[in-house]
Amino acid sequence: MALVDIGANLAHESFAADFDAMLARAQAAGVETIVVTGSCAASNEQALGFARMPPADGRPRLYATAGLHPHHAADWSPTLAGRIAELARATEVVALGECGLDYFRDLSPRPAQRAAFVAQLEGAIAAGKPVFLHQRDAHDDFAAILREHRAALVDAVVHCFTDTAEACADYLALDCHIGLTGWICDERRGSHLNDVARLIPADRLLIETDAPYLLPRTLRPKPKDRRNEPAYLPAVCEAVAAARGEPPAQVALRTRDNARRFFRLGPAG
Repeated sequence: MALVDIGANLAHESFAADFDAMLARAQAAGVETIVVTGSCAASNEQALGFARMPPADGRPRLYATAGLHPHHAADWSPTLAGRIAELARATEVVALGECGLDYFRDLSPRPAQRAAFVAQLEGAIAAGKPVFLHQRDAHDDFAAILREHRAALVDAVVHCFTDTAEACADYLALDCHIGLTGWICDERRGSHLNDVARLIPADRLLIETDAPYLLPRTLRPKPKDRRNEPAYLPAVCEAVAAARGEPPAQVALRTRDNARRFFRLGPAG
C-alpha cells in the first residue's frame, strides 16, 4: 500500500532523537508522503524546514502546513499573521492551519480562539490554499464561522475528526474533507467512528496519524511506548477499511489520491 499521512506533528520534541529512523520506518510501512503539521510560530518554521530537506531514498516526501492551533490562539498577533502569510507563499506549504476552535481544553480564551480562526480563514482565502482544521467540543461556533467563509475557501479538511455523525454530515454539507485517525482504533472512545467512516463519501475521505498522539490501540505487538508515528498509519487504514467494508488497498489508494488532489501534490515522486 502507498499511503499519505495528512497530519503528523513531527516538530514534536519526541521525534528529535530518532527523526531519520522514524522516517525510514514510515517508508518501510508504505507511507510515501507526510504532511507535517504547523501549529505555532516555532512548529511552523520547523515544518517548513523538514519539507525543504533534500529528497532522499528511504524516506517519505514531506510537505508542511502553517497556522496557529486554538490552544495557542492568545498568541495571535500582526507579526505572526504576517509570518504565516509569508510561509503561505512557499510551495512546500500546502495548507494553512492547524486552526479552529477547541472548547474541550479552553487553553486560550474563546473570543481569542474565534478571532484567530477567522483571521486564518481569511488568510487562507487570500493565499488561495486549503485549510487544515481543528474542532473539539465547539461544533456550533466552528460550523457557523466556517459556513461564513467556505464559499471563498479553496478547500477544507476537518482533521482528526472525533465528533458525531451529525457533525460530520454538517461538514460534508459544507463540502469539507474528513480526516480520520487512530481514534477509530479505540474501542473505548472511538467506536462511533465506524458509523462515521461509512458516512464519508469516498472522494472526501483522508487518513492521518496525528503523531505523536493517538497511538492505535489495535497495534500488535504493542509498541514499547505510547508515542505514535507515521509508520503506524496502516493500522488506521485497516480500521477505516473494516468499518467501510472495503479492502485496505482500496482505502489506501483512494485516500492517497484524495490527499494528492486536496493538497495539490501531483504524482508521487
